[in-house]
Amino acid sequence: MLAVVKIAGQQFKVKAGDSLYVPHIEGKAGDSVEFADVLMTDNNGKVAVGGDVKAVVKAEIVSDLVKGDKVIAFKMKRRKGFRKKHGHRTQYTQIKVTGIA
Repeated sequence: MLAVVKIAGQQFKVKAGDSLYVPHIEGKAGDSVEFADVLMTDNNGKVAVGGDVKAVVKAEIVSDLVKGDKVIAFKMKRRKGFRKKHGHRTQYTQIKVTGIA
């Protein structure tokens, strides 16, 4: 079974057993979470979309805090002596999908 689920404003295509990185969600490693905002399901060729979807994606948190790559925003105006350097690392949570019900 395949599902498209919306997690923190982003859409992910998931199957049971998939491991993926999602934007940081609350919880510790080993906790189970459920995502009820399922946009589409595909069950052996039977597709349900929109309001017809009555599914919940169940997952387990594998790692509660994973930092992404460093992103640097550098601004400069030539011949003015203006330089600004900002950077950040986005925080993610690694989850493993246990099932789609």
